[in-house]
Amino acid sequence: MCGIVGYSGPNNSVGPIIEGLSRLEYRGYDSAGICLKINNELQILKKEGKLDNLKELISVQKPFSNSGIGHTRWATHGAVTSDNAHPHGNELFAVVHNGIIENAGSLKKELIGEGFEFKSQTDSEVFLVLLTKYFQQTDNTLQSIAKAFSALTGNSAFVIMEKASEKIYCLKRSAPLVVGENKETLEAFVSSDPFALVGFAPRIYFPEDAVICETNVTATEVAINFYELDLTPSNRYKFQSNSMSMDATSKEPYEHYMLKEIHEQPALINKLAAFYIKNEGRKVLDELKGLKTQEWHLTACGTAWHAGLVIKNYFEQINRQRASVDIASEFRYKNPILNKDEIGLFISQSGETADTLACQELCKEKGIPTYSIVNVEGSTLFRNADKNFLIHAGVEIGVASTKAFTLQALTGFLMSRAMDGSLDDPKLFSEIQLLSNRIAELCAQSETIKEVAEKIYSKKGFIFTGRGKYYPIAFEGALKLKEIAYVHAEGYAAGELKHGPIALIDENIVNIAIVGLELLEKTISNVEEVKARRGIIVVVGPKNNPEIEHLSDAYIGLDFQDLPNLSPLYVNVALQFLAYHIAKLKGTDIDKPRNLAKSVTVE
Repeated sequence: MCGIVGYSGPNNSVGPIIEGLSRLEYRGYDSAGICLKINNELQILKKEGKLDNLKELISVQKPFSNSGIGHTRWATHGAVTSDNAHPHGNELFAVVHNGIIENAGSLKKELIGEGFEFKSQTDSEVFLVLLTKYFQQTDNTLQSIAKAFSALTGNSAFVIMEKASEKIYCLKRSAPLVVGENKETLEAFVSSDPFALVGFAPRIYFPEDAVICETNVTATEVAINFYELDLTPSNRYKFQSNSMSMDATSKEPYEHYMLKEIHEQPALINKLAAFYIKNEGRKVLDELKGLKTQEWHLTACGTAWHAGLVIKNYFEQINRQRASVDIASEFRYKNPILNKDEIGLFISQSGETADTLACQELCKEKGIPTYSIVNVEGSTLFRNADKNFLIHAGVEIGVASTKAFTLQALTGFLMSRAMDGSLDDPKLFSEIQLLSNRIAELCAQSETIKEVAEKIYSKKGFIFTGRGKYYPIAFEGALKLKEIAYVHAEGYAAGELKHGPIALIDENIVNIAIVGLELLEKTISNVEEVKARRGIIVVVGPKNNPEIEHLSDAYIGLDFQDLPNLSPLYVNVALQFLAYHIAKLKGTDIDKPRNLAKSVTVE
């Protein structure tokens, strides 16, 4: 959610910090700020709204500093104001924070009682004041950080600057944090996302929870030191090279990242299939051959939850293994029935989703194996899982997930076929190749979907319906539309319409009806029910079907033949295009929709 970037080195810290924050704008935010050490003082500049507002302020003042920390805030505690924007600072320290301090209220009350004052409404400032309190007692920065962090509950990442040195400190609990270094240029970096450090830090480290990281840059060397909370040296971190290329993050020649990422899907589908069936990923899948479990517990949030619903169908229909799918924020609090002969499967694009991580931890406590379907190697979910199934989607910058959903669902399908021992079935690879080809055809003909969008974009509400394996796609199609077009949209099982939702139908409500080859007549009957009540019908269904076309006010015809397992993924791409074109017609911010964050690192 919040974006964090820090720098220490021989150059002006403003450049890499602002560039890093710019790369993280896609995560969502409402204010931005930077703290720089200038003339041996900590100077803070911050502004409400877009990062451009902060850039304008910097362009006027033209500050220079060899160390600094920057932040883009997604408000949790306190309104969107300059006072509540980060960094928070005083005469000794400045801090930025990602996450939530759950016991902030009681701590703040105690600190006020001790005479400390607060400038903001945020929970984040509690850490700053605690840090200051303990430093006044110990005159030791590392010890003060450890004591202040130990007093907190909740998932958070903190980055700290001090007036007394050019060092930057950071630590975290179940929140994203990465530390980087460039030994050639003698620079050190910290961030909430390795993407911000591409091109700056060829070496990056992922510290585990409660490990204090200290950057130490001198005229001859750069070092990253790691400490436990008792200040003994720590080796609880993972090192990797930062080989990501900035080429992967350009949206050219497309107008939006979301559009680019939709168009990337055919190639990524082929790449993933080759990886898991023919190349090095095959070894990972072969370990699943013959695997049986009493139950799969699939847990995720948002779009990843919808992918879980698709995967549930694969596990149950192909493998005849029971699978439950829970929203992560509900699973952990419902006192779930968990047995050691079951498996937890956690789905996340970022691998940093706070609710999903908490569910994974719950399953580990119960002694249940935990698997992940995840996009980011080295993320918290990846590091903590017993087995990982990477989706290899590359960086997904559009806040509304597109390619990640497709590759999450496809990975689940490949896991299912691996358990079934049918990875070498020629029909498997040919169906995946056909899916890629059909989606490529959709990409080439998306103007026809734009024509449908032009007919319906001004309507007041949208009801997406589907049966069987298309039921999860109705959910995902509705979510995509509400995320980027800011219109009311809901997904329903088509057979459930007459049990309540049909009361909403009138000439201003659009029914996006997914009609597959399965349960065709029953699904058409549901469309008839809407038609009889003057609802607007848009069918996404088999092409060249005169009966369905006659029922429709607009029609998106698809070729379902020879896609017995993967047609839901095909249909979903058509709905991605529909949402995109409706949003564009309405003039919304497609890549950075309001109030949303790409990686939700708070509960």
